[in-house]
Amino acid sequence: MRLPGRPDDGDRGSITLMLLALFVALIALAGIVIDGGAKLNQAENANAIAQEAARAGAGMVNQANALASGRFTVDPDQAVAAAWQYLAKNGYDRANGYIDSVSRVGNESIQVSVTVTSRTRVLSIIGIDTMTSTGAATASLVTGVTGPGR
Repeated sequence: MRLPGRPDDGDRGSITLMLLALFVALIALAGIVIDGGAKLNQAENANAIAQEAARAGAGMVNQANALASGRFTVDPDQAVAAAWQYLAKNGYDRANGYIDSVSRVGNESIQVSVTVTSRTRVLSIIGIDTMTSTGAATASLVTGVTGPGR
């Protein structure tokens, strides 16, 4: 029995569907804000890790050459080993979710690349389980102070 002045029941439940759609959109927006901020922080950390590892390797003096000739030069192989050692010593290895590469760039530079993968906090609700950030740094293998034209 239909009461006079009451709307037809054809629209019943439509507000529930609209609220459900808005709720999903709000959860996705919260995920973008929370996990997006975490991704920016993660990218900054990946760059910092790469820079520190490159710095650790860049100062490796070739001791044999320094003792023999009195000249301080950097040993590129020791530089690469020191960068790997820095990464391992500080827990930045594959077992802890980091993918690293350290390589020589000629005889005068070392390049470190770090890829960090972590789990999302909110976006996993909609199927995005991980996020990845890569940081890279290059350090010149120099010793001492160099002036212009040298």
